[in-house]
Amino acid sequence: MPAVAAVAAVGAAVRAGVESVVVGAGRSLRLTLAALLAGGHVLLEDVPGLGKTLLASSLAQTLGLDFRRLQCTPDLLPADITGSSLFDPTTREFVFRPGPIFTGLLLADEINRTPPKTQSALLEAMQERQVTVEGTTMRLTRPFHVLATANPVEYEGTYPLPEAQLDRFLLRLDVGYPTAEQETEVLRRRLARRQEETTLPAVVGAEEFTAMQAGVETVDVDSDVLRYCVELASATRTHPAVEVGASPRGALALVLVARALAVLDGRTFVLPEDVKECAVAALAHRITLRPETWTTGVTGVEVVAELLTSVPGPATGRQGTRRS
Repeated sequence: MPAVAAVAAVGAAVRAGVESVVVGAGRSLRLTLAALLAGGHVLLEDVPGLGKTLLASSLAQTLGLDFRRLQCTPDLLPADITGSSLFDPTTREFVFRPGPIFTGLLLADEINRTPPKTQSALLEAMQERQVTVEGTTMRLTRPFHVLATANPVEYEGTYPLPEAQLDRFLLRLDVGYPTAEQETEVLRRRLARRQEETTLPAVVGAEEFTAMQAGVETVDVDSDVLRYCVELASATRTHPAVEVGASPRGALALVLVARALAVLDGRTFVLPEDVKECAVAALAHRITLRPETWTTGVTGVEVVAELLTSVPGPATGRQGTRRS
């Protein structure tokens, strides 16, 4: 099991490798890597053309994970994800052909373009790390992670992700438009490499990355920080604009990602700032707003951002947190 300093060093190398290809996604890359270290899945929700697919494939290359890309379409069936049994005429037996879900990192591109029946094929895999096909349960490889993309501005031919599906994602992130300088750098790098494809060397392998995840599990969290996570999640349930607040899984997401962020910074303890850094991405997609608030333009992101200013956090000390 690597020490925290070793995990932080590898994390920095992974980020440097990805940023050599992906420009202007520093925040999204940091949080996505933290979510993967925490053992979770990530939903990248933003307009097309911002490099979401490139971010996923680049991470898979630098982490040394098997990578499969699933293009979600309205006619996609659950068996297209999990796999199915096909008749082999030579042996006169049915042989199971694994689907793309049997991989280390699965990119579900435009996940909201496939109907809920097909989306549900991911539920068991994302939570239990297993799939059940024709009554047979099969374990998935470890590590196993899902990076899904969604277009939030196009509604024709799309299906909203149900709450149960959204809750399986540890974080929901946007990438955002690059600055003019960053966009110019994107063009410059494309011209310099003289081809569309990008290839990155692996910084670690699948086994080493699994060991890094085990290293994150050794980070303890102060009771004051735990209480702060619970208070943030609880505050979403009493906010006047919210109909259904975040479940305890939301508070757990705060703790898991905050630990990974602390490790990426080379710390063996979690600060309240780690929780605040990931709070919007961990909680905003887990709350359901009241119907009357939709006309006012209030979003889950704004609700969580407001709670970060109204819910008091523990004071920060040299070795962690303490009450003032």
